[in-house]
Parts: sequence; C-alpha cells; structure tokens
Amino acid sequence: MTDPGPDWHPRLVALDIDGTLLRWVAGLGMSHEEVTPAVHDAVQRVLDSGAHVVLSSGRAPHNMTMVADMLDLHGHGERLWIVAANGAVVLRYPPAEVVHEVTFDARPAVAAVLEQHPEALVAVEERGIGYRVSGPFPDGELGGTTIVADVEDMVAEPVSRVIIRDPNATAEDFVTLAANLGLQGTDYVVGWTAWLDLAPVGVSKASGLEYVAQQLGVDRADVLAIGDGRNDIEMLQWAGRGVAMGQAVDEVKAIADAVTDSVEDDGAAVEIGRWFPVAGSGGMEA
Repeated sequence: MTDPGPDWHPRLVALDIDGTLLRWVAGLGMSHEEVTPAVHDAVQRVLDSGAHVVLSSGRAPHNMTMVADMLDLHGHGERLWIVAANGAVVLRYPPAEVVHEVTFDARPAVAAVLEQHPEALVAVEERGIGYRVSGPFPDGELGGTTIVADVEDMVAEPVSRVIIRDPNATAEDFVTLAANLGLQGTDYVVGWTAWLDLAPVGVSKASGLEYVAQQLGVDRADVLAIGDGRNDIEMLQWAGRGVAMGQAVDEVKAIADAVTDSVEDDGAAVEIGRWFPVAGSGGMEA
C-alpha cells in the first residue's frame, strides 16, 4: 500500500519507541526519555479519533509502560495493548498484565555466540524488576535494576528473549556473526550497535501485532506502522502501510512503503498527521 487512496484510514497505529517516538542521545545506545509536543499531540489525535495506538518495541515491558505514561495513552476508555521484547511478550496496561508470551530454549544459541565473542555481555529480563546480566552493560542501555548472574543460570529455563552485547564490536560484526552461525531454532535481530536480540523462531513485532489485531478485530490492511530499526522490518512489511523513519538504515527504508522525516524532525508526527490531521489543516499532504 505505497500510495493508499484518499478513503483509507488507519484503525490501528503501531509505533516503535526508540528512534521513532524518542530521540537518540548522540553517540550512546539510549534515548532521551522525553516526548516532543508534536509527537504527543499526534498520538492524542489518533486516540481521539477512536483508532488504537499500540507501542511495539524491543524494550522490556516495564520500560514501555513509562513511555505510555509520557504519551498519556491511557484514559481513553480501554486498557492499552503493548507489544514488548520484539513481539515475545504482549501485555495490557494499566495495570501491567502479561496476556501472551512465547519462550524458547536459548542455551544452544547463546553458547554459539559466546564461542565467537567470549567477552560479550548477556542479559535476560527479570520480569517487573529489570535484568539479570553477566556483567555491567554500558550506562543507560538497560532500564530497571540489574542483577549479576551466571549465564548458565540465566538460560537454564526457557526465556522470551536474550540480549547479547559486545561493546568492543560493531553492528556489522554482529550482522555477519548471526548470518554465519545460522542459529537454528532461534530468530535474531541486530540493533544499531553490537547488540543482538535472540528470540523464539517466528516471533517478531509483526507476530505480536498480529495477536493484538486479532483480539481487536482489526485487519492488517488497516494498520499503520512506523519504525526505524532492523527489528521493525517484519512489522513494516506486515502492516497495511509501513513507514520508515528518515534516519533508518537503508535495509529498513528499502522494505518500507514510504519514508518520513527523521526522529529529530518529528517524523512520526508528520506521518500520523497525514491520516489524523490537526483540525482545519486538511491532512494528506504530499
């Protein structure tokens, strides 16, 4: 749906967080925890129209509810749907209640990655608290409390996601690593840095959103999705209209139906404004 007709109107807007709703802190793998007025107002217009807003992120659930609060997403008649951990966890909020989760045995994949990057850091979510980690992550990259633990103990039971981070490597190193390892039985996505998310096969933001859309009775053709990272690719391909942020990597832009402005220029608000215009503005600008 590269050029939807004038009668098309999203019934659900799926939004990535970091690099889409929140701006990156220059040089660090973290975001400014601040929503601009333009983005806040655009999201409110979606809700005021009766359409659904679903946050869809690689973040852990407890790091997403705070963004929902900043956007004032609650108070519109029903609890929110949130897709967390790149689709492995779906929750309702408030209060936070996990309603769908997919787990997997991460031991073989973690062992294979650490064989190639033995100094890499490993993290697994500790629900409602933060993360269990093999060692300290760079400042600001993980929210909540971190508890140091042995890797074997962290992945002894099935988990919904494993984060592997090597501050001494690059994103390109991890793209090559994941492709060469194959990682049978496990899906993966590489972040902006040497950050690797391991997930159950077939799980992505798209699969999480498909679950939510089914619960809401919304067809994927009526979904607008906006994102900027490699973990957004499946989501943008799944949605009726998938839009890449202006600063997204080329492989994300290549699969998107359209590219909006960068996060620095409130690109999410620009795209939302096409379909949910400010009163009197007309919308659908070119």
